[in-house]
Amino acid sequence: MANPSVILKTSKGEITIELDEKAAPITVKNFLSYVEDGFYDGTVFHRVIKKFMIQGGGFLPGMKQKATKGNIKNESFNGLANLRGTIAMARTPDPDSASSQFFINVKNNDFLDKSNSNDGFGYCVFGKVTNGMEVLDAIEIVQTGNKMGHGDVPVEDVTILSAKKV
Repeated sequence: MANPSVILKTSKGEITIELDEKAAPITVKNFLSYVEDGFYDGTVFHRVIKKFMIQGGGFLPGMKQKATKGNIKNESFNGLANLRGTIAMARTPDPDSASSQFFINVKNNDFLDKSNSNDGFGYCVFGKVTNGMEVLDAIEIVQTGNKMGHGDVPVEDVTILSAKKV
């Protein structure tokens, strides 16, 4: 059976992400539940750091944080690496604190992998971009600044118009 994919329609173009259900079943189920609920529609990429990653899945324009479901277990032990074009769950310093926020690596970030991480847990990769790397690259280079107490926020909103399972 083929892995599920999700298309993120953004204000910069479309990104198709193939999810790895076998390697990260809890994470994929959680992500798809947010997709199916329409949770990501209208959210913004609220943290963009050149030569690192783009992060979204938690804020509406104006840095209004959305209420999320509960936290999930960190599946960073699954052997998937934080390579360019992979999607991983964002979290707080608590390893099992991921909920809706995710990031897409714009370069290889092996220091985020469980085996290399300072905290011994790392960040769970659960899929990869299969189409739209040029959109990822376009988002990476937007101008950023500080907004509502947050740094690395795009000056002009980069919006996820819709997230749909295909």
